[in-house]
Amino acid sequence: MNALNIRALAGLLQLFVIMAVLIFVPAGTLDYPQAWIFLAVFFAPVLAITIYLMKNDPKLLERRISAGPSAEKERGQRIIQFLAMIDFVAVMLVPAFDHRFGWSAVPPYVSAAGNILVVLGFLIVFLTFKENTFTSAIIEVDAGQKIISTGPYAHVRHPMYIGALIMLVGVPLALGSWWGLLTVVAMTLVIVWRLLGEEKFLAKNLAGYCEYQDMVRYRLLPFVW
Repeated sequence: MNALNIRALAGLLQLFVIMAVLIFVPAGTLDYPQAWIFLAVFFAPVLAITIYLMKNDPKLLERRISAGPSAEKERGQRIIQFLAMIDFVAVMLVPAFDHRFGWSAVPPYVSAAGNILVVLGFLIVFLTFKENTFTSAIIEVDAGQKIISTGPYAHVRHPMYIGALIMLVGVPLALGSWWGLLTVVAMTLVIVWRLLGEEKFLAKNLAGYCEYQDMVRYRLLPFVW
């Protein structure tokens, strides 16, 4: 196993520990069945996507694990990444506190639907990765990068973001929290802010992107925006 793969798997393990702490510590108990099911549902596709990239697109894997506010080149995007990181923490914390204090009464079928949304979101992300090897975790234009207008990019300009949002909507539901959906509203605003900056950067730095914008009108939701 090479160094890149070790870094990727170590990152997954670190993410699992962080998410488990963010959920179970504020929940005040390990007796939280929705959380255990959610973690299994969340990390199964994450691990599968990681293994796929290890075997089929190590360059993209490297682009994806070089992430976070410090990796961004523009100050505005560093701020956006920091806000996204804070909100991702809140996506875990609010449902955990909700479970502890009993703020929500979420039926089991809603939690099941939430887990389905998590898997669906990751499926869209996977299809995006499969179509576009230049899907970096930071905003940049790599050498040899070209416009991708096939697959999910034929319908919206930012399919990875809509996949992420679908997944994030599923998280609080899977964890049994209505109140957790408020954190997704905040994350949506952050993602919209980010993609608008990304489009401005790509229009300036990636040949053909303006023509692609004219060809594919919708950013996130077909026939909406």
